[in-house]
Amino acid sequence: MLWSVGRARVAEQEPPGAGRAAAGADAGEPVAALRAAVARLRRQLAACPVEFRDRGVAEEELASLASMAAAGGPPEVARVRRSLLLVVGSIGSVSALGPALLDVRAAAEALGAAAPPGSG
Repeated sequence: MLWSVGRARVAEQEPPGAGRAAAGADAGEPVAALRAAVARLRRQLAACPVEFRDRGVAEEELASLASMAAAGGPPEVARVRRSLLLVVGSIGSVSALGPALLDVRAAAEALGAAAPPGSG
């Protein structure tokens, strides 16, 4: 182990790809949380009797989020954030969907926090 001035101990050198493997393993939980939160919001949106102008946009973006989460690997954080922004803009004023929408937002934030640097 090497000592850095004013810092805690740091490892000498990680093997190539070690950080990426750990990030990929950690990304599974946030992706699963995103998948579950999106599924819940889609179910609640389908059951919501309120008709609003941008409902189609919300349904399309939720379908996009669901396919990103089901693709097998961690989705692109920038695309997730873009879709989330469109969903919030589309259904943000429907208070009955607020808690499920907050769950999707929290899952997207967790995904962004788990993403390796430079991925979004």
